[in-house]
Amino acid sequence: MMPNEFHLIRGRVLPADISRPVIAIGNFDGLHRGHHAVIDAARELAKELHRPAAVLTFEPHPRSFFKPDAPLFRLTPETIKAKILARYGLRAMIVLPFDTAMAATTAEQFINDILFRELNVAGVVVGHDFHFGKGRGGTPHSIAEACRKDARAALIIEALLEKGAPVSSSAVRAALAEGDMPRANHLLGYRYLFESEVRHGEKIGRTLGYPTANLRLPENSVLKQGIYAVRVAVGRKVYDGVASYGRRPTFDNGAPLFEVFLFDFSGDLYGQTLTVECVAWQRGEIKFDGIEPLIAQMDKDAAEARRILALPIDPEAPSLLPL
Repeated sequence: MMPNEFHLIRGRVLPADISRPVIAIGNFDGLHRGHHAVIDAARELAKELHRPAAVLTFEPHPRSFFKPDAPLFRLTPETIKAKILARYGLRAMIVLPFDTAMAATTAEQFINDILFRELNVAGVVVGHDFHFGKGRGGTPHSIAEACRKDARAALIIEALLEKGAPVSSSAVRAALAEGDMPRANHLLGYRYLFESEVRHGEKIGRTLGYPTANLRLPENSVLKQGIYAVRVAVGRKVYDGVASYGRRPTFDNGAPLFEVFLFDFSGDLYGQTLTVECVAWQRGEIKFDGIEPLIAQMDKDAAEARRILALPIDPEAPSLLPL
């Protein structure tokens, strides 16, 4: 086993090198700057106690369990969340199934049976608005009090405010829906990204001089349609590029597609999984009267994407590629 190896743990059995962890608990969708505050506190507490730091989260998202018919755009699916946490220096992500049994677990059972007996935590860190247990009966203060009585550490982290409003996953989704990538990325504390396997398309881009990789956005994505400046990881190598997300009104006006053209790349991408960073939204979709004006606009879009991607990276929203 490698020293400080990151573990993705599905269930309650911890490996020996993650014994008595300090855990941050939450859904952490997006791993935004508000979540960073909770996770950073857990990491610092773990350092003080000489214990490993981990995150405890749930799959599916509890909102999807209770409202299965209500679409939920997950900013960071499980695989991406684990990769980002590993980058942040956490030792493990513990994923508990949110099912009928979990929904029926009382707050007292969650603390005593899961946190104390099964996971044997050395400490717990939660956000100020964390509620848990049957009927959301558990509060941050009930965890803190139980930890105090059992000689375990606990911290409650207040909300991180941005212009008077809490940094939240909802605020990130709203910014993405508006195409406001600077705001979305600032709230996240890194550039928004997603993963997708390259799928076969109709190969229209090749005939226009812009061969594209056809990708699938995360389920229920609210990303604004239009043209994006992007950075794309192919394995461990990163390329600049330009992407079109939309219904291709000049052609078929069909289901939305996310198509990426990589600058200075040659090769076959079919079947590979790409990680795409959305750096900037450039413009909305336009229906052209013919192929020539479309190609002329694509040339302008590519030039503008190159200009944007040559700018210095915002230190408050760094690139995580290659992830």
